[in-house]
This record gives sequence, C-alpha cells and structure tokens, in this order.
Amino acid sequence: MIELNDKQRAEIAAHGERDYPHECCGLLLGRFTPAGVKTISEIYPISNAREEQAKRNRFLIRPEELLRGERYASERRQEVVGFYHSHPDHPAVPSQYDLDHAWPLYSYAIVAVRAGSAGEVRSWEMEADRSKFNEEEIQYSQYSANVSLLQGSDVL
Repeated sequence: MIELNDKQRAEIAAHGERDYPHECCGLLLGRFTPAGVKTISEIYPISNAREEQAKRNRFLIRPEELLRGERYASERRQEVVGFYHSHPDHPAVPSQYDLDHAWPLYSYAIVAVRAGSAGEVRSWEMEADRSKFNEEEIQYSQYSANVSLLQGSDVL
C-alpha cells in the first residue's frame, strides 16, 4: 500500500498536464514503514530526458538526476520509495516497457492524461521475480500543512 495526500496527487496530475503530450516523471519521496506501507511525504518532479520523439510514450531519468533526488531525500531523512510518470492518452496501466525498466520494492504511480487533462492515478508494485506488476492500493488522505511539517521534522 502507498499513502498519498490530496496535494501530492494534485502535484502529480499537474505535472502530467504540464508535460502533455509528453510523459512526465519524478520521484516519490517518503519512508518504507515496518508494516510495508510506503508513506509519501514529497513529490520530486524530474524533467524527462528522452529525446523529443520518444517523450510521447517513454520517460528517462538520468542517473545524475536520480542521484540528486536521492541526496535531496537523504538530506530530509527520507528515501526514494517509488517513481511516478504519466501516460498521455493511455490508461494508468504499466506497459511492457515499464515492466522491463522497473525494480521490485518500489511503487510506480501512473497518471492517465487524456487530451491534456489528468484523470486517474493508479499505483503498481513489481513481483519479486520481475514477471509482472500488481496494482497497489493507494490510501488518500487530506493534506494538512501541520502534518507535513511534523513529518519533515521527525527524529530518527
């Protein structure tokens, strides 16, 4: 399961709409809980590094951008717990390409963007043997500035 608040869901949707008709991409920052829930505390947008023609149905996060995101997360005592991207004019379902380029344990949130308007957001986890994705429950919560501030100041 993954926990997102309504503000984070809106940020993912807005990024998908901004980058339409190309795929957007970014990191899901937060924590892996002992119960196996991924609690998202921040959305970290990244520019799609794919060449222009391929951006319509593929995204690429350059290694240096991933490293920058990991450092950013670490400075805030967070982890990269997943990735998000958009599917322009396609459902929020992972493609074979998504499966071929994913890693187990992480969440993969996908926002469907049709005709420039973001729709559903669904999240997926890869089987440990990398054979397929399983849909992951998204638990939405209402955004509260006080909760976000407290989460960011947790002492480990």
